[in-house]
Amino acid sequence: MTKGDHQATAHPADPADPADPADSADPADPADPADPGEGLPPTAWAVLGLLSFPGERTGYELKKWADSSLRFFYWSPAISQIYAELRRLESRGYATSRRSGPEEPRAKRAYTITDAGRTALSRWASAGQDPGAPVLKHPLLLRVWLGHLTQPEQLRALVHEHVARTQGELKEVRDALARADGVEAWGHPQIALRWSERRLISEVELAEAMLGDLEGL
Repeated sequence: MTKGDHQATAHPADPADPADPADSADPADPADPADPGEGLPPTAWAVLGLLSFPGERTGYELKKWADSSLRFFYWSPAISQIYAELRRLESRGYATSRRSGPEEPRAKRAYTITDAGRTALSRWASAGQDPGAPVLKHPLLLRVWLGHLTQPEQLRALVHEHVARTQGELKEVRDALARADGVEAWGHPQIALRWSERRLISEVELAEAMLGDLEGL
């Protein structure tokens, strides 16, 4: 996103922006029957949420944006699943799209949220239902748990790699925060990113403490 320019996308379209695939979608995640979200799965609401900010975006741009924001605190859907959810949202009247004109070198389809979609999204986001506990799946901790079957130096190397990767993600979050700085429309996404920054700092500290624990064995 560009400071002061609320219409700019988080990631400009790549010249190789793929056309909207008609039949390559991953199976959509199942809807929760107890969810107040009209039978839509959380991923559909996340995609609609990406469209709720100013500007229109292609599926490719939504994927790039999810990779630089959502994945730090939720997850980033596959590009095929994003297109599947966009089609589902269009069928419900929650999103609309337009194809690029003949002046474009490649045909693209850009999506925007509709008034009905914004109303539905607001209703879902404001629902009083407990969103549930976070789901933690930590592949490194699973390896550490099985450390009695691993060479100590190999296990320590995995932890060092995890620290380096986490530090890289921390830089990405801080870069995203810098891009969002001063843009009024991005106040709440900045709060989520600042939480992600603090989480990643803690993750590095926890991993470094774990290295001390391993050395003590």
